[in-house]
Amino acid sequence: MQRHDSMVNPPIEGLLEAADSKFRLVTVSAKRARQINAYFGQLGEGLGAAIPPQITSTSRKPLSISFEELSVGKIEAIEPPDEPEDVDALLDAIDAEMAEHQGDELPEGDVTVTDGAEGA
Repeated sequence: MQRHDSMVNPPIEGLLEAADSKFRLVTVSAKRARQINAYFGQLGEGLGAAIPPQITSTSRKPLSISFEELSVGKIEAIEPPDEPEDVDALLDAIDAEMAEHQGDELPEGDVTVTDGAEGA
């Protein structure tokens, strides 16, 4: 069986080894491609806020450049930081505080609720 070369250079197999999963490869490469695109978009403005490409490439496409950066190790996929585990406790505390303050602002006495359709 003849194996054809991939159109993607560097090969996807090598990129998957660097990124550990297809999902991480897609997210890291897409995010880096957006950064490179922003850099090229602001070149004439002199802002310097975006990070330039970390390699010399013959490719002009930001995604190809990000793949090349990943393959040579200039960028690497890392685990995002974990969210705090006590988010539920924080939300419960906020709900309790809001319930306390809402009780203070309500008027005392009888409240009549009208539908609004009676006066029409």
